[in-house]
Amino acid sequence: MTEQVETTESQIRTDGINLSDTAASKVKSLLEQEGRADLALRIAVQPGGCSGLRYQLFFDERTLDGDVVTDFNGVAVVVDRMSTPYLHGATIDFVDTIEKQGFTIDNPNATGSCACGDSFH
Repeated sequence: MTEQVETTESQIRTDGINLSDTAASKVKSLLEQEGRADLALRIAVQPGGCSGLRYQLFFDERTLDGDVVTDFNGVAVVVDRMSTPYLHGATIDFVDTIEKQGFTIDNPNATGSCACGDSFH
């Protein structure tokens, strides 16, 4: 069963994932380019990386049993049941600077990370 969560406020949720307004706009733009309204942004935590766990962030059309789906102004963010505890209070943002471009994840649950920024423990 998929759990739906609605959020329209800009406050940081501590009981789930957060998506910044900038990241939501970027996701909407990417989905419009793809012409796929059926896709959601899925974030998962997988074993691996130099610190033990790593993030996966991708567009997905699947719905898995136990998924938590949060709506951010029309952008669906999906987290699977096993990844949810690792992502409580985490914020997905999008940066576009000279030094770096892409999605970032600020996770208060991560006790350490490695230089790549994609791995944590």
